[in-house]
Amino acid sequence: MAFLDFLKKKHSQKERTRDRGFLVFENTSEVIRAENVLRSEGWDVKVKGPPPEIRTGCDLVIEFPLIEELNVRRVLEKARVAPLKVVPVQSSLLEPVNLFQTKDFGEYLMIRAANMKLTVEKKTMTIVNVSGGGCPDVPFLAQEMVAKPLSDAPAPKSIGHTLCGYALQLAYEEMIHRCLPS
Repeated sequence: MAFLDFLKKKHSQKERTRDRGFLVFENTSEVIRAENVLRSEGWDVKVKGPPPEIRTGCDLVIEFPLIEELNVRRVLEKARVAPLKVVPVQSSLLEPVNLFQTKDFGEYLMIRAANMKLTVEKKTMTIVNVSGGGCPDVPFLAQEMVAKPLSDAPAPKSIGHTLCGYALQLAYEEMIHRCLPS
């Protein structure tokens, strides 16, 4: 019976793979804009790192329910942010790259999203470091966030306007998800 359960799980993973697709864009700004448009319309989408097979220079893709492709395209077309292509996820080889890397340093927890890193002291949940990227707003983001409790720090998307600010927002959301009770 356990052997049959193993086959069943493998089959269900295959089914899940078939029902997803990636929206591939020319640049990160378009990904951010498309994500905002789709979320404002109620779509459950996720920003991911593209698998190497479909990378176009942009470091991000949007994962969405493939069965809704026509409706998603209509929404994006209306907002004038059309993807370069839509890629159905047909195999586990096209799995997206995880944007998050977590490193536990004992007293500190660091989450990296793309090239941005956010580190908190676990005991107090105080932000002790913001680093990475190369965008001009990174020093400002660090100045506004470091030495503040995670729960009181401003959301990077409210004060940053670059790819680095967007990546830091992803790390910030992941840190909140992992560390603060809902």
